[in-house]
Amino acid sequence: MLVVSIIYKDDNTFFIIRLVNEERTLEIEIEAGMVDGQESKFVAEGEPHLDGEPGDLVLKIKTMPHPVFERRGDDLYTNVTLSLQDALVGFTMDIEHLDGHKVQVSRDKITWPGARIRKKGEGMPNYHNNNLHGTLYITFDVEFPKSELSEEDKKGNFCCC
Repeated sequence: MLVVSIIYKDDNTFFIIRLVNEERTLEIEIEAGMVDGQESKFVAEGEPHLDGEPGDLVLKIKTMPHPVFERRGDDLYTNVTLSLQDALVGFTMDIEHLDGHKVQVSRDKITWPGARIRKKGEGMPNYHNNNLHGTLYITFDVEFPKSELSEEDKKGNFCCC
């Protein structure tokens, strides 16, 4: 596509600016810790100004929701559902982090619905200092049996799977 602009000066002279759209591939590195709304600029890669000089192309980061984790600043939040048995007697489990490493979570006491554990250093990396990481907050839900307990279950041999 070719765009031609004619610009008239005060002295009745004019000049012609011919703008040609061209396709180019630009690459951007999404760095660890970048946040929603953060901008990255490609200097002189945008639409030209009236004087013909190229403008800047500004890209704004838009994060997609994750099915397991929610990001708030450098902190991550997630919910885990426990069986009633695990909530009463304790548990050990691994949570798979965004980068694939396992975060071990364990408790040896009663876990109430809504209880929250903090794992410092297991959140997102800080954009300005990748040696710093936020906190991972794990909130627990407890799954209760969906039917009445049998006599055997009432004696302590129950499973609410």
